[in-house]
Amino acid sequence: MSFTFFTPGPAQLYPTFEKHLQTFVTDQLGSISHRSQQYRDIHKFTVDQLRILLNVPASHAILFLGSASEIWERILFSCVELESYHLVNGSFSKKFYDYSNSLNKYAHLFEKPMGESFVASEVVVPEYAELICTTHNETSSGVQMPVSEIHKIKQKNPSKFIAVDMVSSAPYPELDYSLIDTAFFSVQKAFGLPAGLGVWIVSEKCLQKAEYIKNQYSIGAHNDLPTLWKNALNNETPATPNVMGIYLLGKIAEDFNKIGVQNIRKETEQKAALIYKFIEKTTGFTPFVKDKANRSQTVVVANTELVSTDIIKAVKSQGMVIGSGYGKYKLNQLRIANFPATSLEDVEKLIHVLGRI
Repeated sequence: MSFTFFTPGPAQLYPTFEKHLQTFVTDQLGSISHRSQQYRDIHKFTVDQLRILLNVPASHAILFLGSASEIWERILFSCVELESYHLVNGSFSKKFYDYSNSLNKYAHLFEKPMGESFVASEVVVPEYAELICTTHNETSSGVQMPVSEIHKIKQKNPSKFIAVDMVSSAPYPELDYSLIDTAFFSVQKAFGLPAGLGVWIVSEKCLQKAEYIKNQYSIGAHNDLPTLWKNALNNETPATPNVMGIYLLGKIAEDFNKIGVQNIRKETEQKAALIYKFIEKTTGFTPFVKDKANRSQTVVVANTELVSTDIIKAVKSQGMVIGSGYGKYKLNQLRIANFPATSLEDVEKLIHVLGRI
C-alpha cells in the first residue's frame, strides 16, 4: 500500500520530488566536484530561488548545513559572547535553550506551558542578553507565534540579535528580514524532501559579531560563520556538501515560486481551517491550542479521548499516516502536518476517515 504522510517531519514528499531525483541521477550530479562550476551553478540556483520565495535581501546570506540542530549551535557560537535569551513553550524551543547552556553561555529563560504563545508586550529582555531566540512554529505543541509579535520584539530591542526557528513552517511565515537577524529551517517538513539539509539565513551583522567573538573565544572549528560566509560568496561550502539535497531544494523552491508563495500560504490556511473545524465539531477531539490566533497553520495538534496509537493504526489501514503527540503527550494527542505536499483533497479524505473512527 502507498501511504499519504501527514507526519510533522519527515513528511510527505513533494509530488515533483521523484521527477527531480531522476534528473539528478540521470545527469550524474552525485559525482560532480563540489569545486566545479557545475556545482556552483546548482548552489547559486538554489540560493536564488530561496531568495525569491522567502524575500531574503542581499544583506543576508543563505547557507547550507546538516540540520537545524546544527544551526542552533552555529547561531549561539556566532551571536553570543556571554548571554542569550530564550522564549520557550515546547520541546524544540527548550532544546535551543539547552544548547546555549551546553556551550557555557548564560542562558536566560522565559517559559510558558505547552500550548501557549508569547506577545511582545510581555517580553522583557535582560540588559546584557545579546540574542533573542524565538520559535515561529513549535513543532511539539502546535503553537504558532504571530510574525507581527516577533517583529515587535525586535523593534523593542533594536540593539539585540533576534533568531527565528521556522523549521516546521517555512515558507509559510512572511518574515521582514530588515528586522530578523537570522532564521533557519530544515527541508524534511514543508519542503517535502528527505532529511539531511538545514538552511541558515543570516545577516552581515551576525557575521561581524562572529568575527569579533572569534578574536577572543572559540566559535567552533567546523562550519564557523566566517568560513561559511566566505565560501558562500563563491557559491561553495567549506566541506563537501549535500549536493543532492541542495539540488532538490532548488527545484522544489522553483516549483513553489511557480505556484506563488502567497498562493501556498492561502491554501495552507484553507486546509488548516478544515482540520480545525473538524476537530472542534467532532466528539472525541479538541484543539490543544486554545487561542485561535496562536494555532499553527502547519502542524495541527489535537487532544484525543481514544488512545492516539489506536487512531493512528486505524487511519494507516486506510492509507494515511498521522503523527502521535510529542513526549508525554504521545498517547493522548495527534499531530497532523499541513504542508504543501498534501492537497486539499488529501485533507478532505483524512477528515472523512477520522470522522468514521
